[in-house]
Amino acid sequence: MTETDRAVEDALRERIARERPGEGVLGEERGPEGDASTRWIVDPIDGTKNYARGIPLWATLIALEREGELVLGVASAPALGRRWWAARGAGAFAAGAPIRVSRIDRLDEAVVSYTTSLLRSHAGPALELVGRAWHARTFSDFWQHMLVAEGAVEVAVESAVSLWDLAAVQVIVEEAGGRFTDLSGAARADGGSAVSSNGLVHEQVLQLLRGSTAE
Repeated sequence: MTETDRAVEDALRERIARERPGEGVLGEERGPEGDASTRWIVDPIDGTKNYARGIPLWATLIALEREGELVLGVASAPALGRRWWAARGAGAFAAGAPIRVSRIDRLDEAVVSYTTSLLRSHAGPALELVGRAWHARTFSDFWQHMLVAEGAVEVAVESAVSLWDLAAVQVIVEEAGGRFTDLSGAARADGGSAVSSNGLVHEQVLQLLRGSTAE
């Protein structure tokens, strides 16, 4: 956490209070506030370690939840000069153009992204997944999921994550035609883990990773 994280979240909270009075906010830095039935879920800087070291792979994530359903997601990465957004039923976009997941349906032809947290919690299955993929890299954080939504990557997997890391991501990936679940296969952003994919290889990935917590 940095002073910038707190400053960005405070600015978002002030804007929401001014533009959308009465709606709640859940933020990484300040926690929950206001009406939980309609709330904005914000991660002021996703990829704080990257930000702190001058690595441009970080973003502000904003999602809107109504009655428990995530209906809007935005991922803004100013250091990359790029923004992704999606709304339920309206599709997903980046840089003003629609985006769509890939149609690759085989792991041996797929690009897989994973995090170091996955290696710590699911070492054996994670290495098997990497070994079966055509290409594997640790793109990490929000970016790996945006690459899934754009069709450049087929699978992105991580563990040890929070709702504010994933709420906007879930909407964008799903509206791009992909599938988003936790490691158990539940389509939720608050399960503490994430698997996003083009949908065609999702079950193959879950079969490899599900049910192993400390290998």
